[in-house]
Amino acid sequence: MHTKTMEGLVGASTNMDLLHTPFRVYKEARQKGDAGAMKRAMGYVNEYSDKAEEYMEKAEKGMKEDAEEAKEKAKAERENALKKRREEWEELENRIEEGRMKHTDTVEISKDGKEAWSENTGVDSDGMDNHVPAETAADAVKSKPVIYTKDGSVSQSQKESVAKLSVSV
Repeated sequence: MHTKTMEGLVGASTNMDLLHTPFRVYKEARQKGDAGAMKRAMGYVNEYSDKAEEYMEKAEKGMKEDAEEAKEKAKAERENALKKRREEWEELENRIEEGRMKHTDTVEISKDGKEAWSENTGVDSDGMDNHVPAETAADAVKSKPVIYTKDGSVSQSQKESVAKLSVSV
């Protein structure tokens, strides 16, 4: 809470509390019919009332300043959060791009390979079908898969494991 707000609220509260005593004196003087005491008491009442209003204005100014500071602080926090999110988004995009670059292999097919492909499958290197019978194309596709080692040589084909399942009741 802002200093002006605190000072204004405390001052207004104190002056309103102090206002009760001269007002009580005013009521007693009115019952007795003492006009001089009534006039003096009302002077004090007005004085405390004016001071309380001044302090209330000070408190309002302090609250306005508090509100402006809170708005500025919230705006700065939003800007920082937005900046942080943008940085995180850019970092994520960079990591994704790096991941793509690391796990992507480039394959170049030679002219001989393209010719062999078109002869075996009946499909040109541009993807157009040359009307080769389905059996010939299927035979070309049914070749055994090959596993390569890290150094690029063909590894020995692994035997397919047969799963055994035993059930007992």
